[in-house]
Amino acid sequence: MESAALNLLNATLSWVTLALDAPSARAVVFGVHIGGHLFVEVLLLVVILFLLSQKSYKPPKRPLTKKEIDELCDEWVPESLIPPIAEEMQSEPPVLESAAGPHTIVNGKEVVNFASANYLGLIGNEKLLESCTSALEKYGVGSCGPRGFYGTIDVHLDCEARIAKFLGTPDSILYSYGLSTMFSAIPCFCKKGDIIVVDEGVHWGIQNGLYLSRSTIVYFKHNDIESLEKTLEKITTENQKAKKMRRYIVVEAVYQNSGQIAPLDKIIRLKEKYRFRVLLDESNSVGVLGRSGRGLTEYCGVPIEKIDIVTAAMGHALATEGGFCTGSARVIDHQRLSSSGYVFSASLPPYLASAAITAIDVLEQNPHLTSKLKENVAILWKGLSDMQGLSIASSPESPIVFLRLEKSTGSMKSDLQLLEEIADRALKEESIFVVVSKRSTLDKCPLPVGIRLFVSAAHSESDLLKACSSLKRAATAVLRDQI
Repeated sequence: MESAALNLLNATLSWVTLALDAPSARAVVFGVHIGGHLFVEVLLLVVILFLLSQKSYKPPKRPLTKKEIDELCDEWVPESLIPPIAEEMQSEPPVLESAAGPHTIVNGKEVVNFASANYLGLIGNEKLLESCTSALEKYGVGSCGPRGFYGTIDVHLDCEARIAKFLGTPDSILYSYGLSTMFSAIPCFCKKGDIIVVDEGVHWGIQNGLYLSRSTIVYFKHNDIESLEKTLEKITTENQKAKKMRRYIVVEAVYQNSGQIAPLDKIIRLKEKYRFRVLLDESNSVGVLGRSGRGLTEYCGVPIEKIDIVTAAMGHALATEGGFCTGSARVIDHQRLSSSGYVFSASLPPYLASAAITAIDVLEQNPHLTSKLKENVAILWKGLSDMQGLSIASSPESPIVFLRLEKSTGSMKSDLQLLEEIADRALKEESIFVVVSKRSTLDKCPLPVGIRLFVSAAHSESDLLKACSSLKRAATAVLRDQI
């Protein structure tokens, strides 16, 4: 109805314009020539203002009928709760049917296991089993409460004291899940407005802690000291408020996504020069690096007092579960009130804390374990160094031997397919169990994917030589067009 009225009005105005364009329509008012167009434009403006001031037409309100409601419900399609699962995301990982020792059972077949971070070979250790059995009989399975609400058991305090004594720090704090240690420790100390300089190759647990902290995150190139120094220099010189902000450097001792070892002595030098704090994740280095297995600080000859915050998961070398943070008494006490993973999670099951204590005792009583691990890493390195199609990206003394494609296809998806084919062939034809470093959609690590081999002190020389020859054959068969 409104559009019909506008059409009629436009037709009328066109006729009026034609009439006013005639010479007789021109006039002079107070010396100003007024043409027909000016008159029409003024008239049109008045009409538009009139129409805009009118109430818009609204159909009379009435409730929907049952039929209309049913039709709307049938047409409605709810939005999916999860994104669509692509074909490459659908996979069935091998299932272990026995303990994850140096040899395990996968799909009913015994295989040599390089997929578990059992660095010291303590899985199935008799002393750990006895310790767990005694703790189960005394305390039961779980604690059924957070540490601050009747979930603290004496074995938790014993474990914290044992870790602190082993690493030479004043105090330690236990977490019930290894990954939640980083989830919680970073946001506990780093807040909105703080600056965190972090290696671009850190694992997803650290990435999530950074996200939860809401701090300003600045990445430097993976394990590149020059890039770190340039980043620190830029932050301190260009940001006028930098000296008043809390500033952190976050690194891993042994990077899970590359197997490289961080140059801690150089990092500490830059830390002291630019006045930053250092948060170090030792998940893959405690029990592994250093003469007595005390981690990267012992390996690099750096006093542990120079590290502000040290975290680690206990599910690797110590063959148990959970995690810990160690450092000064102030650092530890602050987490007991402010760390979400400690305050709100049920405490670590007592038998796992007891197993951690025993694992440290075994390590101290058997220093040859770390020596044996280094020998095994050297054997595997030597055997894989001349491998065609794949190259070693990890550090020579790292317990994670990381293999990458020498020639990438240019697509991470295609690279993963090639690497998975090599791993599948090694498992099915050679009984060598290795894993590909697949990443979730949440993991933002930009480093190339690869095949990870976790070396154990419990691997025999024949296990290592078999792995070398098997992977060479599998890689040659899959990458014959690229070699």
